[in-house]
Amino acid sequence: MATNICRFSSISTADSLHHHRNVDSRVFRISLLSNTRFSKRSISSTRFENGSSRRRRRYGVLCQTAGAAISKDSSDSEFAAKVGQQRLSKVPISNIRNFCIIAHIDHGKSTLADKLLQMTGTVHKRDMKEQFLDNMDLERERGITIKLQAARMRYVFNNEPYCLNLIDTPGHVDFSYEVSRSLAACEGALLVVDASQGVEAQTLANVYLALDNNLEIIPVLNKIDLPGAEPNRVAQEIEEIVGLDCSDAIHCSAKEGIGITEILNAIVKRIPPPKNTAERPLRALIFDSYYDPYRGVIVYFRVIDGTIKKGDKIYFMASEKEYYADEIGVLSPNQMQVDKLYAGEVGYLSASIRSVADARVGDTITHFGRRAESSLPGYEEATPMVFCGLFPVDADQFPELREALEKLQLNDAALNFEPESSSAMGFGFRCGFLGLLHMEIVQERLEREYNLTLITTAPSVVYRVNCVNGDTVECSNPSMLPEPGKRRSIEEPYVKIEMLTPKEYIGSLMELAQDRRGEFKEMKYITENRASIIYWLPLAEMVGDFFDQLKSKSKGYASMEYTFVGYRESELIKLDIQINGDPVEPLATIVHRDKAYSVGRALTQKLKELIPRQMFKVPIQEVISHGKKSC
Repeated sequence: MATNICRFSSISTADSLHHHRNVDSRVFRISLLSNTRFSKRSISSTRFENGSSRRRRRYGVLCQTAGAAISKDSSDSEFAAKVGQQRLSKVPISNIRNFCIIAHIDHGKSTLADKLLQMTGTVHKRDMKEQFLDNMDLERERGITIKLQAARMRYVFNNEPYCLNLIDTPGHVDFSYEVSRSLAACEGALLVVDASQGVEAQTLANVYLALDNNLEIIPVLNKIDLPGAEPNRVAQEIEEIVGLDCSDAIHCSAKEGIGITEILNAIVKRIPPPKNTAERPLRALIFDSYYDPYRGVIVYFRVIDGTIKKGDKIYFMASEKEYYADEIGVLSPNQMQVDKLYAGEVGYLSASIRSVADARVGDTITHFGRRAESSLPGYEEATPMVFCGLFPVDADQFPELREALEKLQLNDAALNFEPESSSAMGFGFRCGFLGLLHMEIVQERLEREYNLTLITTAPSVVYRVNCVNGDTVECSNPSMLPEPGKRRSIEEPYVKIEMLTPKEYIGSLMELAQDRRGEFKEMKYITENRASIIYWLPLAEMVGDFFDQLKSKSKGYASMEYTFVGYRESELIKLDIQINGDPVEPLATIVHRDKAYSVGRALTQKLKELIPRQMFKVPIQEVISHGKKSC
């Protein structure tokens, strides 16, 4: 009899899917998985009655089940919405949870954040859209998170309300500085790992960042609904590679909404609350900020000690500036005003700050009248890895470019810039970035948000020149390189690069690293089918198309993570290009001696195609050190 019941239930679902398309397909999955029991009388009547009556009764039974599921679903949604509307209500400090989501790129962080906002009623279903917290057009177009975003949620657990402060973080290696700032404002982190792809390079990097900040880490295996998902294998991978206990790892599918309640419960149970230091003098850490043309600088902060109220006179300890807090509030995820924030809470501040230098990321906010004895540690300065020149096409836009860079630096603390002039392109700025993607994003933001038209020079790195007289000169531009007779040696930056790859592509990736002057350090199998390859590589060899070649040679399956390890002496020379006997400074570059001929030949051949033909000979030459080579 039980077999007949199961067959009857599944047949009813399949048939009625064609007749009830307006009912969410989730309802039918619920009805299949639920322990629905039919009375013996209804089964017997369905079995012996004619076909039309049987179909009619079958649809009737299913519609009742679907209606019950819809009723339950709508009641849950109504309850979540009701709770979400009360998210500005205060809760004890012991009921506050500050956490962030960390993962490798494309492992489902933003999708999970969307589902958490929806499940807690923070965002109404009618207002919901994919990548809700990614509010830049660039983020939506590329499908990646560029900026950290904060959101306050309210969740009821065991009939007790909790305040959950979420910070969604980027996943790409170029934005790891955003991740480190987010971690400093939290007590816990959700480590999201794709159940079909497993542990990737940025997964490891983010875990180590979280461990350095002494955070409670909750492993979450996402995308378990995919056909290729292997949650048990991935859990074993995490235990072997990272060293986290995955016996209580949460299996979820953010897209399908599976396991979201378990994640919320785990956040409440396992992440510790902030310390109760509301009676101490105010100390608040600025973890992000941006410039609003109408309200000035808007500061995002986490209250570490004390309490801040609307109208308080505040003092920025690093910049030594004082302002009145005209408006304070929380991010939920839009800005919502409140009258007071105390220790453990995350919020924003508007104080009519017009100078972008007055409220920098990492600064400490305190009360002007009752100042804290010491400031918070803040953040380490970001070390630029890649440099390029940014020049306006129209020379009259130079002041606008300077102002745009200052405002963008407020929102992107990893950006560095200094004035530069070029004989070919006029006045501009030499900018430092954390990577090639970071450079590309900054250029696009400047052009879109500030209506600038820019010329970007080829990316380069900073070299260290040891001169004969004992001085050391840092050189980010070939034009700054001392004469050959004045320099004793040139050092270039090296990075430690770790590539995680399936075993089939080990040979191709080792060949790629060897071609880029890489020095092999270590190879180990982290699982039966995946290996970790570690090389020391000149940064100059990596800032070109290394990442593209890595993805191409591994068919997209490999990932990489790199860290700066220091400077090493190399046989580097300056390669000049001369056209008709005159050196063209913007085309000069610093290359390794072994690659000078191939790089110079490629440049001269390209220039031969681009320069219009003349009625007389125009020699195009590459010049290295004391000799000449022509093409």
